[in-house]
Amino acid sequence: MSRALPKYNKRRVALIGSATALVLTGAVIAGSALAGESSKSSAGTDARTLAASPGTISCPDVASKLPAVPASAQAEVTRNLTLLQTQIDEANKRLVDTVGQGGPNFVQNAILGPLKDKRVATVNRIATAIGRTAAKPQGLDALAPCALNAGGAAGSAGNAGNAGNAGKNTGNAGNTGNAGKNTGNAGAGNAAVGTISCPDVASQLPAVPASAKAEVDRNLALLQTQINEANTRLVNTVGQGGPNFVQNAILGPLKDKRTSTIDRIAISIGRTAAKPQGLNSLAACTLTK
Repeated sequence: MSRALPKYNKRRVALIGSATALVLTGAVIAGSALAGESSKSSAGTDARTLAASPGTISCPDVASKLPAVPASAQAEVTRNLTLLQTQIDEANKRLVDTVGQGGPNFVQNAILGPLKDKRVATVNRIATAIGRTAAKPQGLDALAPCALNAGGAAGSAGNAGNAGNAGKNTGNAGNTGNAGKNTGNAGAGNAAVGTISCPDVASQLPAVPASAKAEVDRNLALLQTQINEANTRLVNTVGQGGPNFVQNAILGPLKDKRTSTIDRIAISIGRTAAKPQGLNSLAACTLTK
């Protein structure tokens, strides 16, 4: 024989039934969403999506800051302005390709720093080209540094806090797997790192006019400082990046710095004597084990 439930029992049954319905509805929605996600993309696509939009690199515009360009310099200036854009494009590509690599200063040390060095060398070539037949523009080096603009993937898993590399690059745990990929730079301890060696510039110079000696000496000292800094970076970045890390992040930027410094030496001598030619062939350095 069925008995009528008290009113308060009826209310409890109704509440329990409503809660159960909500849980089941939520489970159905969540299951549908997960099914939809897995049908739309593979795990590899998901990873690429999460790695997208680490931000973009923006740099000051150089073309708008130039004076009137002599016709004789136009082709060289245009070529180097194009190169400036190529450098930005390459840096933005590297920014995407290296998401999750390195420590909190990776973007600054491995992308923005080298980009600045490349831009300094390129901007100097623009100024030198104009200066051959007109007043050489001054202060263009101030346009060399670039900045990282945070992208729209602020909430991406594994990349959270990576805008500007803030947040100490959370989601980079397990990155020790990079060791062994960096051929030429792998191996425990500093013994296997090697050293960077560069051609001697001082011995290839002609007689230096007295008026240029101070500037030449200062830039020769800078060349040695650049080598020392590159060797320090070589040690400090063991295990970072891929097989081309040393070439792209250390030797390449070092060559650009040396090119700019050697150009200043040649220009300094050329003010009161014959300007030495072919010194840029001394800019490239190598990693010696």
